[in-house]
Amino acid sequence: MALKYFAYIYLSSGFSPEKNTITTESEHGKFKAVGIDFSQKEKIIEVAKSLVEEGVQMIEICGGFGPTWISKISEAINNVIPIGGVYYGPEWRQPLLDIVHGK
Repeated sequence: MALKYFAYIYLSSGFSPEKNTITTESEHGKFKAVGIDFSQKEKIIEVAKSLVEEGVQMIEICGGFGPTWISKISEAINNVIPIGGVYYGPEWRQPLLDIVHGK
């Protein structure tokens, strides 16, 4: 089956799935991005379950969640679709933290 619908879940201060979700699509497929506040990481489970119900075929998550959340989500959705993470290499970790912390 060809990939037709995938999603990305990211962390950003003050963001919520209710207010910070965007969807874009073309005749070739559909993409949804969902924002979650740093202090509410646990919301990712309900968001992932909802995305699976909508027919999303794979989910990528922001590196800020860390690898533990990949396992938590996979287990919560009974491993029905692939869950992956987007991560920065070691040379970019400090510059990324500087940006996140406003330095």
